[in-house]
Order: sequence, then C-alpha cells, then structure tokens
Amino acid sequence: MARFTLPRDIYHGKGALEALKNFEGKRAIVCVGGGSMKRFGFLDRAVSYLKEAGMEVELFEGIEPDPSVETVMRGAAAMEKFQPDWIVAIGGGSPIDAAKAMWIKYEYPEVTFEDMCKVFGLPKLRRKAHFCAISSTSGTATEVTAFSIITDYEKGIKYPIADFEITPDVAIVDPELAETMPKKLVAHTGMDAMTHAIEAYVSTAHCDYTDPLALHAIRMIQSDLIPSYNGDMAKRDSMHNAQCLAGMAFSNALLGIVHSMAHKTGAAFADYGAHIIHGAANAMYLPKVIAFNAKNPEAAARYGVIADNMNLGGNTDAEKVALLIAHLRHMNDELNIPHCIKNYGADSYPTENGFVPEEVFKTRLHDIAVNAIADACTGSNPRIPTVEEMEKLLTACYYDTEVDF
Repeated sequence: MARFTLPRDIYHGKGALEALKNFEGKRAIVCVGGGSMKRFGFLDRAVSYLKEAGMEVELFEGIEPDPSVETVMRGAAAMEKFQPDWIVAIGGGSPIDAAKAMWIKYEYPEVTFEDMCKVFGLPKLRRKAHFCAISSTSGTATEVTAFSIITDYEKGIKYPIADFEITPDVAIVDPELAETMPKKLVAHTGMDAMTHAIEAYVSTAHCDYTDPLALHAIRMIQSDLIPSYNGDMAKRDSMHNAQCLAGMAFSNALLGIVHSMAHKTGAAFADYGAHIIHGAANAMYLPKVIAFNAKNPEAAARYGVIADNMNLGGNTDAEKVALLIAHLRHMNDELNIPHCIKNYGADSYPTENGFVPEEVFKTRLHDIAVNAIADACTGSNPRIPTVEEMEKLLTACYYDTEVDF
C-alpha cells in the first residue's frame, strides 16, 4: 500500500496571503527568518490578517539560514510558553523547516532531535496546533512536503526529518512574495526544484500520482527558470507554482542521492568559511548522479522520458541521457552556478580556486560518503551506491570528471 499526502488547503495566486483572515483559532505564533519578509511588508500583513481573524499573535524571529538544532529548541520553548493553536511559518525553506521541527518538540516536549530523525517515525501531531506554511522562495517547496532539514553544527551534518505528520495543514503559495528574491536565490532555488522533480520521477517510490506532477514541473522549470532569473516577473510567478508541483511530487515519491550528497556536503566545510548552498550543490551534483544512475536500464529509460518531455532529441536512451546532462549543465552556466566543488567560491559563484581545499576534501571524503549512504534520501535512489562508489561520485563532483562507473 502506498500513500499520497498533501496539505488539506493550498491557497495560490496573487493575494493568497489574505487567506489568513479566515483562520479560526485563539493564538498564532509566526516564525520568520532574517528580515526580508519584514522589509517588504509581508510579515506585517500576515500579522494584521491573523489579528483580523481574532487571534493573539506572537513572533519568533531571526531563524538563520540552515537552521540549527539549538534554534529549534529555542522556538519550541517559546511555543510552550505561548501555547499557540496555529503555527504560521513565513519565508524561505529555513524558517518553515525550523518551525516544523519546533512543532514536533512543542507537541511532544520529551522528544529528542535524534527521535525526530527516525524516518517516518513521528507520533501523531495536531494535538495542540495546526501548521500553515507561506513560502517566499521558489525551490524547497517545504510548504507542501513531509520534510524538514535541520543542521547539527557540532557534527557538521544536515539531517532530514521525514514524516507525513509534518506536512503542513495549509500552504499559501503567493507569487508576490517570490518577486522579492535576489537573482542568486532565484538560481539556487530553481535548480533545487528541478532536482526535486527529476529525482522524484526516477525514484523507486514514484507512482501514477507523482509522475504527472514531476513531468509538468520539469517542463515549467525548463521554460521559466532562466527568464525568471533574468527578471521576467511573469515567469517568476510561474516558477512559484512549478516548484510547488515538484514538491508535491517528491514529498510522496521521495528523492535520491543528489540530495543525500547535498545534505552531507552542505555544512561539511563550514570551518573553511562557507556552506555549499543546498540548491547550488544539487545543481552541481545532478548531472553526475544522472550519469551514475543511468547505468540502471530502468532509470535510463525514465531519464529518456524526461528528455522527450523537454524536447531535447535523441534516439536511444543513452543519447537522451547525454542530452539531458548537457542541458542541465547549460542551465547551470546560464545561472552562474559552478560545475564542481573545486570551482565553488565562498560566495557560491564560479572561481578557479574554490573555498574547499583539495587536501581537506580528500581527508573528509570517506566520512562524507558514509554519511551520504546513511541519508534518508538514499533508499529511494534507483541505483544504490557502495561507499566506494559514493566516494568516486563525490570525487567526480569535486573535480568535474566523467562518471563512467
């Protein structure tokens, strides 16, 4: 038996934020990140709408990019004190992911972070509060997914929390919020969405419910991402829908080792002054993983369907896979995303000498590979690598070398 789960209500289109006026409850805590939602007036509007609905409102502000376990615990403590019956998270993937984890801890104070990370092992939520997610970026789709990514900085590892219980009750997908994204964020979140859709389509857990969502999202992203990056706001609005469709697909079909590798490399070199930003990591690793997975004939055939869906040409699956890889690399070039870790600068832009030194990468390679194999996303990849193969794959992602194994 399989399961397909989405938020009960998805409000979309310009002005969708106003749906908050119709919420029923007594107290809402609004979780938010740095300052863009406040700066552009969206936070004030959200608070105003909730108050119009008759609720007392409290803010939990300052959730950092790649939120930490410590932030989750602080937020849960604030919730325990305020006792909200609505948790409203507004912003990019980080505040929404953090609020999901806070929600678990608020409902079950005795639960540890380690407990949260047991895949599909959470107890029933909604005993105390319901959850609304309002996305301002067009990539993570966490507003419709059963996933949350939290970073343990002591270990330098990002951990996915995966359980249908943390699928939001309400998602608000208002493109006005996405129109404020800076170019670099458009690029990274857009390629994150492309990776979601492609990995969902070739996942071993894909089904008739997820395949159409993944394929349509891929076509939309192919058509709309680069114009959105270059300032076309109609395409920016369209990308906000495309990434949400990709999220609906992967939340139910799951992901693959592109995400396993991105999770385990993202904070692995933080002591050298930067993170490998999640969407950029996905963009760099996706072509290499496609080449690796395509050694599996069934996966190759499904990549061929994707290439056909994108009208890339080719007669055989091998030709179609090569054209798909070339197209994705071209998209990275157009979006100013490097092709490999070696050329990934601390500012995320391509550079001759990236921020991760070669010897440091080699020293940490084995542990990163072991952790990537253990990641929650690995199990649904169409070809499960050995630790040795994962090391070779990560090495190809460091140097931008061919994957022929």
